[in-house]
Amino acid sequence: MKKELINKKSSQKSYIAFLEHLKSDIQKTQLQAALAVTKELIMLYWRIGKMLSKEITREKWGAKTVERLANDLQSSFPDISGFSARNLKYMRKFADCYQESNWAAAAAQIPWGHNMVILDKIEDQDQRLWYVQQTIKNGWSRSMLQLWIESNLYKRQGKAITNFKQTLPAPQSDLAEQTLKDPYNFSFFAMDKKYREKELEQGLIDHIQKFLLELGEGFAFVGRQFRLEVDGEESFLAIHL
Repeated sequence: MKKELINKKSSQKSYIAFLEHLKSDIQKTQLQAALAVTKELIMLYWRIGKMLSKEITREKWGAKTVERLANDLQSSFPDISGFSARNLKYMRKFADCYQESNWAAAAAQIPWGHNMVILDKIEDQDQRLWYVQQTIKNGWSRSMLQLWIESNLYKRQGKAITNFKQTLPAPQSDLAEQTLKDPYNFSFFAMDKKYREKELEQGLIDHIQKFLLELGEGFAFVGRQFRLEVDGEESFLAIHL
C-alpha cells in the first residue's frame, strides 16, 4: 500500500512537471509569434516612413497631402487603424531616427507604442537603443518605460551598446503581456473589433452566470451565440436567457 502511494505521488509529480513544460513551451511560442508580428509590422512602418520622408522632401508635400494619404489608406484598409495622419508622421520620424535597417530592426523588437514614447522623448540614437534594450531585458510596460526615461535612467546607468542581441522577454513580464495584446497587431490583421467583441461577450456572460446563481432555482442560462432562423435567414444571439 505504501509503495503504491509512493508510486502515485511520483507519477503525479511527473505529470505536473510535464504539464508545466508544455505550458512554458506554449507561452514562449505565443510570445515569439507575437514578437514576429510586431517586428514585421514595425518594419513595414519603417519602409512607409522612409518612402514618405523621401516623397515629402522631393515633392515638397505639406500636411494636407499627408492627411490625404492617410484618408486614402484608411479607405483602402478600413479595418486597420494604424494609418492615421498622426501615425504616418510617427512612421516618418521613426525612419528618420533609424536610417539603417539594422537599427530599425533592433527597435522593432518592442511594440509600436513603446517606440512612440522613445521617439517623443529621446533625441540621441544610442540612448534610444539603450532604452529598447533595457525594455526587453527588464520587461517594462509602456508606462514604466516612460517613467524611467523621465527619471533619466540612462544618465545614471547607461552604457554604449556594442552588440544588440535579439532576446525574448520573460513570458510573465508586463512587456510580454502588452506585446500579446498589442492593439496595432490586432488591427493590422483586422481582428481588433472581433477580439474586443469576444472579450466583452465573455465579461457579460461571466456576470450573468454569477447573477443567475444568486437568484437560485427557476432560472437557466441556455447558451451563448444561440442560433435562430427567421424567414430562412440564420442569426445568432450573443446572449440568450
